[in-house]
Amino acid sequence: MKFSSILLLSFSLFVNISASQAQYKSTVIRTSAHPFELGTTEQIQSPQLAEKRILNIYLPEGYDKDLKATYPVIYLLDGSANEDFVHISGLVQFSAMIEAMPKSIVIGIANIDRKRDFTFPTTIAQDLKDFPTTGKSEKFMAFIEKDLQPYIAQNYRTNDTKTIIGQSLGGLFATEVLLKKPSLFNNYIIISPSLWWDNQSLLTAAPQLLKSLSDKNIKVYVSVGTEGKVMEDDAKNLAEVLKKSADKNLEVIFNPMPAENHLTILHNSVYKALGILNAKK
Repeated sequence: MKFSSILLLSFSLFVNISASQAQYKSTVIRTSAHPFELGTTEQIQSPQLAEKRILNIYLPEGYDKDLKATYPVIYLLDGSANEDFVHISGLVQFSAMIEAMPKSIVIGIANIDRKRDFTFPTTIAQDLKDFPTTGKSEKFMAFIEKDLQPYIAQNYRTNDTKTIIGQSLGGLFATEVLLKKPSLFNNYIIISPSLWWDNQSLLTAAPQLLKSLSDKNIKVYVSVGTEGKVMEDDAKNLAEVLKKSADKNLEVIFNPMPAENHLTILHNSVYKALGILNAKK
């Protein structure tokens, strides 16, 4: 009898809810619909790489209204639409909206073969066997210097401030650019860099490479989460080597984030980096 009463009560509630929903059926009519656009996608032919590359481009609010304004440019490695372009562009938009940083252009460089583009040649036989396409970072660096940056400067209203963001192998590449072609960027956001590559040879060579650092003012933000002793120690050692360079034009920020791991750190760390690098003095 008790079970029958519960069934009856449940049925009554269902009927009442259904009747209520029917009573308040929407009379709203859609009058239009169109895609929500975050940015544009362009394809360019790279002479340096001898291939076509995809760029995902975010332009800040008001870009088309004030035709005299110029903007900093953020170059994002792993910048495919299904990688980091969407959420990093959102951070840039939000940070500019709350005036934590200037309005900026984001250039997401979509990947074709990140292991090829982000690594220098290795002497480790097993790495060569496991990753046969690696070791072409010099060409990718030339692409950025001679193809990409001139193309962006010619087609968009940019100023002299350039930032690179790289994580993991992208962080390895950003570190290599800092040490070998430092003048390409003013700001380096290096997160969880894979400095273990080639038995940490880049980290070993860093003190010598730093002797030829650019005369321009450079800010470097290095960050790592709870990602294993090797990656954590390498990131810390990179920051220490940079700080010990005694270069007055080099500002180094090391921000360990132990609550994050290799999968979660990028978004939260870039948000921190944008605030720190653009802090008003």
